[in-house]
Amino acid sequence: MKKILCFVALLMTFIGGYSRDFRVKSPDGHIVVTFMFDERGAMRYKVDVNKRAFILPSAMGLQEKDLNLSEGFKFTSFNKGRVNEEWSMPWGENKNHVNKYNWMTVSMLNDDKVKLDLTFRVFDDGLGFRYEYDTQADSLMITTEKTEFTFAENGTSWSIPANFETYELLYRTMQLDSLDNANTPVTFKTDGGVYGSVHEAALTDFPEMTLKNTGLRKFRAWLAPLPDGYKAKFGKGSFKTPWRTIQIADKAVGLINSSLILNLNEPCALEGDLSWIKPMKYVGIWWGMHVGIQSWVINDRHGATTENAKKYIDFAAANNIQGVLAEGWNSGWESWGRPSHVPFDYTKPYADFDIDEVMRYAKEKGVEFLGHHETGGDIVNYEGQMDKAFKWTKDKGINHVKTGYAGGISNGNCHHNQRMVQHYRNVVKCAARHHITINVHEPIKDTGIRRTYPNMMSREGARGMEWNAWSEGNPPSHHEILPFTRLLGGPMDYTPGIFDILLKSSKNHPDRKKWNGNDKGNSRVNTTLAKQIANWVVLYSPVQMASDMIENYEGHPAFQFFRDFDADCDWSRALQGEPGEFIAVVRRAKQNYYLGATTNEQARTIQVPLDFLEKGKVYKAVIYADGDDADWKTNPQSYRIENKTVTNKDILTIRMASGGGQAVTFMPVK
Repeated sequence: MKKILCFVALLMTFIGGYSRDFRVKSPDGHIVVTFMFDERGAMRYKVDVNKRAFILPSAMGLQEKDLNLSEGFKFTSFNKGRVNEEWSMPWGENKNHVNKYNWMTVSMLNDDKVKLDLTFRVFDDGLGFRYEYDTQADSLMITTEKTEFTFAENGTSWSIPANFETYELLYRTMQLDSLDNANTPVTFKTDGGVYGSVHEAALTDFPEMTLKNTGLRKFRAWLAPLPDGYKAKFGKGSFKTPWRTIQIADKAVGLINSSLILNLNEPCALEGDLSWIKPMKYVGIWWGMHVGIQSWVINDRHGATTENAKKYIDFAAANNIQGVLAEGWNSGWESWGRPSHVPFDYTKPYADFDIDEVMRYAKEKGVEFLGHHETGGDIVNYEGQMDKAFKWTKDKGINHVKTGYAGGISNGNCHHNQRMVQHYRNVVKCAARHHITINVHEPIKDTGIRRTYPNMMSREGARGMEWNAWSEGNPPSHHEILPFTRLLGGPMDYTPGIFDILLKSSKNHPDRKKWNGNDKGNSRVNTTLAKQIANWVVLYSPVQMASDMIENYEGHPAFQFFRDFDADCDWSRALQGEPGEFIAVVRRAKQNYYLGATTNEQARTIQVPLDFLEKGKVYKAVIYADGDDADWKTNPQSYRIENKTVTNKDILTIRMASGGGQAVTFMPVK
């Protein structure tokens, strides 16, 4: 429900001369954006923060095959105004949001009769701008985007390399002037102490934007190409780009606590009762395949059998877990990647997986069954089956589907180009028509679509837990970078919660077989057990997984945290943290609060005031902490559980081992 509190618009049309500079400030006045023309009619913008240069004058515009979309523009009209509104989501880190900004739109016309509306929205926590072109052409073929981000100061950045196929790369900590290219979000701290992150919002039918260093601290937008080299094609002479965004904060946690990306997306497009969109906790037939005990294909190690699914359903029902996922349940896995390719069939279970019996049993136990659609990158096959598959899925009583795009994409497309952006969006729309929620792996990056289509609940889009099963794994600092980078775009299905840290039960299993060439036999999870628990809070997803095999949870006292945990939170706040160093986050779900804190390779102690708790109430705090002798390398499974009584006037001392963490459940004392 959207409630508009204030809106003012001003139209100014100049005849016979015009001002070349146009300015708009944030509501509190500390961010100033200036747009200007040069003598060639080329566009520039700059950003000042706290009366200090932040983004130096930077180029703008695009280039089409035949039309100049960046120069020769002359001013035609100018609009400005302000918006202050409240809106809510059916789920989220925060269900309620404030959308408060000042805006300006500069309308222009160039010598090619191209009309351009350039709109800036400036918030107290950053800004966004987008291009909206209207030409007389019958079609358009975009070759280049010229948007630049020229940083006034050097600083430290956290990013992954630019890559049009994958986001599953390790993060780099580099000086801005040494950064050659990067995928977004690119997060940084200037030498002047301002934190920022460059990203995009409302990516709907355009290729993804990466950044390429073109000299010192000047970065240009670099778009994912179509197979023929063009960046975007439109069958009509008008289009609008995603918002190019810059989040700005005086503290690192201010970036996490921002709603800017969501605010720049369109309101919910789904009508009627949305109660079918449900956050949940889940377990699944999944980790066994990654560690080589089980297989996706039907054989003597097949994981997704009727018997195994029932076993997981029983575990979920007994442990306050709403869902069970099974990968490898459908035919097609056996021929994936082979010349005699038989496509995946999303309505044909393997012979040892009785879908009707599994669904009957799940319903009897009150547990949701989560479907899985691995495409192998064959989007032609998937699009041919998609509507039928979602209808079949819903008819079976399945309300949530995990999709995957491992492997090369059909017809020479890359994962992140315009064709695939459109595909990912169409999948979400199709699923919505059948009242199915989606969790995407190998996705297009998150740019806030969940506001418009809240059935788009989570996605991968970074190096997740699976890398710890068959490679050198993710370093301890990875989990302290993700909240300040990847998760600024939206939730991540990182799949935390491995309790068998050293993978002993897997490596000693008689049926284990290596399936991945990266598996050198020395894989493990590079955290303490307490950090695995804390990551259920820190690495937000509305569909949160306990990812280990369930036998590693049976009878384990520390698993009580996940039993008590509620994935359907109402309010969240990042309390303290620095990228790559440490992070502390609290979330409220109904009457309970859940706190997670984690650190990198450095052991540390932090003080956390509990002033977020409700005044006048007493809470039982159940603390899941690193043991006194815990260390992620030498003693990762040392932990302790402690109970204490607290109020909002108390300060909690959190001691974390190297690569460790702490999780706390706060429950009101009745």
